[in-house]
Amino acid sequence: MVGAVRDLAKAERATAEVRTQTANGGGLELVELDLASLASVRACAEALLAKGETFDVIIANAGVMAAPFGHTTDGFETQFGTNHLGHFVLINRLAPLLKAGSRVVALSSAGHRFANVDLDDPNFETTEYTPFGAYGRSKTANALFAVEFDRRHRERGVRATAVHPGGIQTELSRHMSQADLDALIAQLEAAGPAGFQMKTIPQGAATSVWAGFVAPADAVGGRYCEDCHVAPVKEGDVSVRDGVRPYAIDPANAAALWAKSEEMVGETF
Repeated sequence: MVGAVRDLAKAERATAEVRTQTANGGGLELVELDLASLASVRACAEALLAKGETFDVIIANAGVMAAPFGHTTDGFETQFGTNHLGHFVLINRLAPLLKAGSRVVALSSAGHRFANVDLDDPNFETTEYTPFGAYGRSKTANALFAVEFDRRHRERGVRATAVHPGGIQTELSRHMSQADLDALIAQLEAAGPAGFQMKTIPQGAATSVWAGFVAPADAVGGRYCEDCHVAPVKEGDVSVRDGVRPYAIDPANAAALWAKSEEMVGETF
């Protein structure tokens, strides 16, 4: 098992227990990866390709949320560049290591409801920037990536799916003040008859594990999943808590995003 991390020392501390548990029957290798730098992404991919070990599942779960306006090393808007373009290059470069029967799980979010992708202005050069608007664009992009990657690779037995893990108290919210986080949770709790409950980290990982290892491939391939099931397609504003917006799984939208992403990163896959 390989874990790609931005800070090796921090990751070693965080995974010490896991590495101890796997010592007798497996292992966890940590490799350096900064998704906000395409040079780092390409170096990571090249190192894994050189080893030549195949993957059963790739789970693309790193990212940033509600960050202030900024740019990646390559000049892309931070959230779109990190959450989408970094994963786009990494997974496409690692595609030769995905054997028949393997899967890609791209972590999207209920936050995709905040915005569709904007292929005319992906870097907010003319559009007013909002932290959650940018987050929404990037999470819609994650879902659309799964749609198009699945279409391109399913004939050789490799499938891709998008996942909403749920609300989990992790460092993802580091760019939000406690007051802003409390306000967001209150908004979510007020939406829908069932309210809203934060998940533990194992609960948050459950849908990724289900989509990657348990669910039938034909059921989840090219789809958007939440709470260990394929989500229904639903219209509505951000107060509608469950389901996926049509634009986030639209094949034409996915193909257009793929072409734009290739143009932005300067690679054709």
